[in-house]
Amino acid sequence: MKIARIETGDKIAHAVVEDDAFRLIEGDILDSWKPGDHTVPRSQATLLAPVDPPQIVAIGLNYRKHAEESKMAIPEAPLLFIKTANAVVGPDQPILLPKMAPDEVDYECELVIVIGKRAKNVTEDQAPDYVLGYTCGNDVSARDCQLRLDKQWARGKCFDTFAPIGPWIETDPGNPDKLDIRLTLNGDVMQESDTSDLVFSCAQLVGYISRCMTLEPGSIVMTGTPSGVGFTRKPPVFLREGDTVTVEIEGIGQLTNPVTKEK
Repeated sequence: MKIARIETGDKIAHAVVEDDAFRLIEGDILDSWKPGDHTVPRSQATLLAPVDPPQIVAIGLNYRKHAEESKMAIPEAPLLFIKTANAVVGPDQPILLPKMAPDEVDYECELVIVIGKRAKNVTEDQAPDYVLGYTCGNDVSARDCQLRLDKQWARGKCFDTFAPIGPWIETDPGNPDKLDIRLTLNGDVMQESDTSDLVFSCAQLVGYISRCMTLEPGSIVMTGTPSGVGFTRKPPVFLREGDTVTVEIEGIGQLTNPVTKEK
């Protein structure tokens, strides 16, 4: 089942995605809910980021081939970092090249876990019971800030619009650790892999993070990016005004965002 968050007029609501319409949900997707009787034609609704996450936990170097292209060791435990809520945008919303650091902004397609209920000290076997579903994400990164200027990742990962997610939550995409994933830039394939190259599985990540911090309902986990990122290419490829970036994950859908400059 696909669950979208939509805006219609002055109303924001969650809805089940149907062929040509959205069926509004009664209740709270993070508590008790059911599909309602009222539908909205797709043409009359705007897709938003599927959740407004209280926490955004991201994982570094979690694809073997990405660690190799970055010339870094494969981590022995999940490498956690945090993105901030101001970074979240939805489908078709622009990625802004920040005035402070416009020149080395990079793309990273990611499978995103959406937490469905509060998780603390859960086991790997229990972890799937705490997952509402999965969506597409783009861990946009200002590489000059991240890798050269700051020597740590907070600023480079947390500019406004640096965490596009969407287009909706898929509650059952199949085995989340065996999904095709790709990113295209202006129609050209830049990243293409599948989640079997993950170093740490989705269940391992949820269990590990929950032993570090309480994961609140609606939080998201960005599980890492495959090889093909811009800064490792020769010459490097960074986002420029006028670009269009699309993340596509098997069983979930496509997340497309244009790129423009911060005004």
